[in-house]
Amino acid sequence: MNINLMIFITSIKEQENGISMMKTVESDIRPVKGDIMDDPGFDSGFHNGYEVVKVSINYASNECFVSLHPLAIEIKEIRMETYIEKLEANGWRAVSKEELKSM
Repeated sequence: MNINLMIFITSIKEQENGISMMKTVESDIRPVKGDIMDDPGFDSGFHNGYEVVKVSINYASNECFVSLHPLAIEIKEIRMETYIEKLEANGWRAVSKEELKSM
């Protein structure tokens, strides 16, 4: 099953709009609400994992959409751009609002 991990990142300090990021992995393990997800793209100096807050399953397309707890950059000393670059280097990609609506 394709597991689509989704996270919303925002920063009040940098006064930028937030960005939605997604990473798709193949797995037989389906996350459930309350699980803590870890990923090499997550900065260990900031956070060791993110809580699953919502899981939606589409059996017709064999996909699972997993929403992770939003990331608020303003609570730590890290630039939003730096964090996004680390996510992208580890297989995450930006997702537009239009793409999110079509999921």
